[in-house]
Amino acid sequence: MIEAAYQNEGMNARFITCEVGPETLSHAINGAIAMGWKGFSCSLPNKQEVIQYLDDLDTSAQVIGAVNCVVIKEGKLTGYNTDGKGFIEALCDITSVKGKHITLLGAGGAARAIAVEAALAGAKHITLVNRNQERGEALVKLIEENTKAKASFVKWTKHVSIESETEILVNATSIGLNDAQAIPDIDMDSLHKEMIIADVIPNPPETKLLREAAKKGCTTLNGLNMLVNQGAQNIYNWFGKKVDREPMKASLKEIFEAK
Repeated sequence: MIEAAYQNEGMNARFITCEVGPETLSHAINGAIAMGWKGFSCSLPNKQEVIQYLDDLDTSAQVIGAVNCVVIKEGKLTGYNTDGKGFIEALCDITSVKGKHITLLGAGGAARAIAVEAALAGAKHITLVNRNQERGEALVKLIEENTKAKASFVKWTKHVSIESETEILVNATSIGLNDAQAIPDIDMDSLHKEMIIADVIPNPPETKLLREAAKKGCTTLNGLNMLVNQGAQNIYNWFGKKVDREPMKASLKEIFEAK
């Protein structure tokens, strides 16, 4: 996806994937600095581990406590988290999060990033629905202590009902990834057509949750644009250049269709 953007823009750059574990992360970072890299992306298990090696953190990365993009400039390393930013940007094509009541399914990395970015963007209330109460309540505390948004926790029980006040429902779990028939265990009858239903799953883009929500007349948002926006934001962080996202999206679709 990143390479597609570089090629389309005629940029003299490459995006190279390297498998680096926590035990060799410091060596890899020193190597990146020595070789003059603009920066690098981080995936699990390095999103939190990398922070100890950085000189500075963007506001959202500091609150989230995880980094997926590092910029190297004059030997200094700055960490960013573009996971939530990618989602908020995709959502803005439909509506603003300002003043909205958002319900998030899950309390893992994706939910954490989206919750923090939504709160920083002016969301009024964020409800966290999660099976693990400790993790869910920890995220509630994080939001309320670091943003102006209100937050609450709901235990994820069988066929959990979605609060009627919800304006935007987000599946921030891995349910539905590479499985067109998987769907989060929620009471679908609690959804109403005024809700926007979003899913972070990029493959398949139209998950069963989104298909069923569309039947109820809900506006839906898939995870494909979120992923593209993350990549485009990373490129901007590294090069200060806004790139055309259509070739990136086409590249993803080609990859997913080949699987």
